[in-house]
Amino acid sequence: MGKIECGLDEIGVVVDKLKQVIEGKNIVVLLQGDLASGKTTLVKAYVQSLGIKDKVTSPTFSLQSQYADKIYHYDVYNTTLDDFISLGLLEELEKEGIHFVEWGDDDLEKLLESVGMDNIKVKILIKNDKREYYINA
Repeated sequence: MGKIECGLDEIGVVVDKLKQVIEGKNIVVLLQGDLASGKTTLVKAYVQSLGIKDKVTSPTFSLQSQYADKIYHYDVYNTTLDDFISLGLLEELEKEGIHFVEWGDDDLEKLLESVGMDNIKVKILIKNDKREYYINA
């Protein structure tokens, strides 16, 4: 597990590491962290780094957003694993591309692994005015 400590203004370092880890893969990126830890900010920085001009916001009420052709963004805050499955989101994760899941928990990680879906976890901790990013790839 790699640890990167930086401010939100230096998030490009984390994006570069993510790009190395997920390059050329169909993958689910589980984003874990407290409210306002920077989960959406990380997705926004990733999308912008690819030159995509789409507006990136947290899909809190819609549950899912799509950027360009193959970048998907989910917010499953207060959504149980059963809800996730019954809403058809597991099938959505099978689409070719990169899937960022905010609030993706350990139960979802275990489910993804049990069905053979490639995934990584990014845990974000707030430390004063900086963030610690733990990338488990």
